[in-house]
Amino acid sequence: MAEIDDVEDWLIDQSLGRPDVATMFAQMCQKLRLCNVPIDRAMLVWSTLHPLIEAELAFWENGAEVQHERFGHADEEDEVWLSSPIRAVLVNREPMLRRRLTNTNAPFEFPLLATLAESGYTDYLVIPTEFDIPAIQGDYPSTGIIVSWATREEGGFADDALKAIRYIQKRLALAARATLEGQISQTVAETYLGKIAGNRVLNGQIRRGDGSTIDAVVFFCDMRNSTAIAEDLGPDAYLSWLNSYFEATAGSVLAHGGEVLDYIGDAVLGVFPIENRTFENVVAQAIAAADETRARIRAINERNAHAHVLKSGIALSVGPVMFGNIGVPERLTFSVVGQTIHAAARIENLTKTVGADILMTREIAAHATDRARPVGAFELSGFAERQPLFALE
Repeated sequence: MAEIDDVEDWLIDQSLGRPDVATMFAQMCQKLRLCNVPIDRAMLVWSTLHPLIEAELAFWENGAEVQHERFGHADEEDEVWLSSPIRAVLVNREPMLRRRLTNTNAPFEFPLLATLAESGYTDYLVIPTEFDIPAIQGDYPSTGIIVSWATREEGGFADDALKAIRYIQKRLALAARATLEGQISQTVAETYLGKIAGNRVLNGQIRRGDGSTIDAVVFFCDMRNSTAIAEDLGPDAYLSWLNSYFEATAGSVLAHGGEVLDYIGDAVLGVFPIENRTFENVVAQAIAAADETRARIRAINERNAHAHVLKSGIALSVGPVMFGNIGVPERLTFSVVGQTIHAAARIENLTKTVGADILMTREIAAHATDRARPVGAFELSGFAERQPLFALE
């Protein structure tokens, strides 16, 4: 099977780029068939480091489109997984599992094997390839990839086909590892910095002072009575309470196209960059995020088992902000600074004074005229004159 060298070269080329793992796996399976490796069904499983996703799989069957599935941390292990041969290999740390499927007198310890035999498959393999990659340490001790291979070839996989599968799976692991590490870097950057900031850092803006001045709508939100609530609930219950609050506030910003740049204690700093979009559309997104925050907080309070009521103050302002790296060279953060941010923090603090949960500047209020209620003019940092503010009814 000299042609297998061409598949190896192709996988090396893949590892130098950022291919989609599921697509790469399907293309590899097709290339192996052209090398007379009789694969009719294959499944690739891998773990990852992601706040929502624990593991992924790519399922390929000859003649069909590849299927790509993701499994969350909260997904329960169903009976199919608990009784699967792949899970058995992971748990038992077996170097390979192989079952001939043509001996109908032999009992199958895994239900999948009987199903495959009924479908005309003759041989089934599960082979793990371990490599170190960032992942949550869960129930399974190793990281890497694990692949199942099945054939309908009479007599099953011949020795040279088995040798080719073992050979190429190691090369697949190298290509997958390079891609997965890139995906994890992207995930970590976006999770801790935000999508826009994370992409800027990964694209080279990593030095102190790297950044630019942009126009943006600022969403600044702070929780009311947080100190008293924390003392009353205790650490564990308050952490749950705090996360519910962030889901209502930061979650609404993300849901409407904004970027959450920082959590300052129990305050949320979000931005809606204007850049190539119209000012009207960006303001509409920010107002929609404020409205959804209200709705989510109302829903939390309706089902709240605590004696406390969740309340927040929200400020919406617009103007130029410095968007980039600040700190010391050894420890930077990507954030926004400037007069617009200071004004937003001051405006949020005024929500307590005027008795409104959402306050906005005149520029924002101009696009919510039917809902904007004037509450007075106030001194704001960086402004020579008192600035009019408006409540969002």
